[in-house]
Amino acid sequence: MKTKTNPKKNQTFFKEVNDFNSISKISPPLTRLEETRKIAQAFHEKIRNKEKVLFYKSFDLIRVPYPVRYGLLNAAKVISPYLHILNRLFVVQFLQEGELKTLLFSPSDIEGNAETPFFKRLADSFGFAKEFGKKFMAPVIRSVEIALSEIGLSPEKVDYISYDHLHTQDLRKWLGTKERAAYFPNAKLLVMKEEWEAVQGLLPTQADWYCPNGINGIDLEKVIILENSIQLGDGVYFLKTPGHTMGNHSLVVHTEEGVFVTSENGVGADNYSPMNSKITGVREYAKQTGCEVIMNGNTLEAGLEQYISMVMEKEVAGKSSKNPDFYNVATSSEMTSYWAFPGIRPTFYFGEMSFGTLRA
Repeated sequence: MKTKTNPKKNQTFFKEVNDFNSISKISPPLTRLEETRKIAQAFHEKIRNKEKVLFYKSFDLIRVPYPVRYGLLNAAKVISPYLHILNRLFVVQFLQEGELKTLLFSPSDIEGNAETPFFKRLADSFGFAKEFGKKFMAPVIRSVEIALSEIGLSPEKVDYISYDHLHTQDLRKWLGTKERAAYFPNAKLLVMKEEWEAVQGLLPTQADWYCPNGINGIDLEKVIILENSIQLGDGVYFLKTPGHTMGNHSLVVHTEEGVFVTSENGVGADNYSPMNSKITGVREYAKQTGCEVIMNGNTLEAGLEQYISMVMEKEVAGKSSKNPDFYNVATSSEMTSYWAFPGIRPTFYFGEMSFGTLRA
């Protein structure tokens, strides 16, 4: 059943970003790609000369096993069938019409998200050793609550939460239901219209990656539907980047160390610079095929659009100041090395980052 929402509600302070609106009408795909590249490069130059955010910090939450065949689609030739992706929380403070606002990007309810069918089956496969399997395969670094306590940010001070897409996410703890008080009592969910509508009626290939009942009972007054790319405030943008899901969007943040882009169209820096990757098979695949990005392809809702979106993401981000062979695309779940998954080691790794000072 489709949930009714008011797509215009509470968008007073959001400025639409129309730079990329004409892209979808361009054909053939190669022409669309090159036009996207030009617009993305121009957008990077435009925003890096504008205001920066006040505070940006990422926190490691949980390592999750993820099939190599999805994370490095068709490219890697390694022994391990799995790689580790490290899910992160991003805390961003910025000014919105002169008023201080706080955004949490990708706050994961670790216990609730564990009910996602794909990961639940994987955990159940350990049988009587299930608890050991969880600690071995999916070690928890910290929860969202602990992360916020580390910087002294109270739940009441959170204005917005958002995710590049809603795979695995159980939102009931954060936004509350009739039976459950919201952990973030003043927060609104920002979500693209295509993503919100998709969750109302998933196909089996999609449903395997979404948390069952993850949005059930949420007060719709706390949900803000976005129909276009937006500027959320000074130095913060959400850009529509369909592909991994059709409602995917990317967080773009202007910091003192440059522009950073976050989504899960890719799972690490190697996805966006495969010609510079040292992971076995990735560089060879890029040479043989001419692919300039390697997709994260567990659902492949729109492969061509995902490819173009990833080029857009890397060009908006620009090159890393720490390693110009790679781009400032700090994925929401970043591929990491793990002794139990041989052959998988990211060539360039962002890790946790922190810029600016948290404001009271």
